[in-house]
Amino acid sequence: MILDLDIGNTLSKWRLKSLEQDKIIERGSVWTRDRWDGSQELPDFRDLKAIRISNVAGKDILRKVERLAKRYRVKLYVARSCEESAGVRNGYQKPEALGVDRWMGVLAGYHALGGCCVIDCGSAITMDFVLPDGQHLGGFITPGMRLMKESLKLGTSNVPFQQDDTYQGLTVPGTSTQEAVTHGIFLAAVGQIALAYDQFCQSQKQKLPIILTGGDADLIRRGLSANAYRWPDMVYAGLELIFPLTALERQGQLYGAPVRAKIIEKVVFA
Repeated sequence: MILDLDIGNTLSKWRLKSLEQDKIIERGSVWTRDRWDGSQELPDFRDLKAIRISNVAGKDILRKVERLAKRYRVKLYVARSCEESAGVRNGYQKPEALGVDRWMGVLAGYHALGGCCVIDCGSAITMDFVLPDGQHLGGFITPGMRLMKESLKLGTSNVPFQQDDTYQGLTVPGTSTQEAVTHGIFLAAVGQIALAYDQFCQSQKQKLPIILTGGDADLIRRGLSANAYRWPDMVYAGLELIFPLTALERQGQLYGAPVRAKIIEKVVFA
């Protein structure tokens, strides 16, 4: 078995992939700062042949995984941002400073579709642009929708706050404070993406495909006028690309990769 780890500052997502059959066996997550040794939220390390890691949570968390891998004699592959990889040239002034999860997404997106706009809709919303010739141009980072809501809750004590919003009719003015907050945050998230994408298209005189990943990808795609692909396993796919272990991975076939003919249908607001 292969354990793929996408370690974020808050949540660490994982999937278990069959080395022989090239299919996903199980998925899960664990709070990044929780105890990893003996955790019931993680698969049994004794069943693993390899671990591939994208880690933005710092060296202490990585050391925990390294100790476990060493104890169970599991081969460890740790991704790092670099100046150039898989046909993509890193656009950062200091390439190693680019978040490795963003770098994995850019590499996977470029491998699948060529030039593209990669958007991760998670705790933070990150956007990265890579041209058809493989030049990464850098990107944008803003708070994600849940972080915006938490910030508004902390900064404005009288604003109602609910986690389980249905997000219906999000483009119309809210008729209660709760609706106004919910709709406003949605427009803030979608609006910043749409503005950045439109300005990029105008400056480059071309439109590149958009690839969405992250927990709020389905919601945010509803507000975009441009068509978009959704690729939940995009960060994992970056790990597959630079550390190919299965037969299909060595052939360049990344799990769940979008196909140009299969663009997500737009959802019309009620």
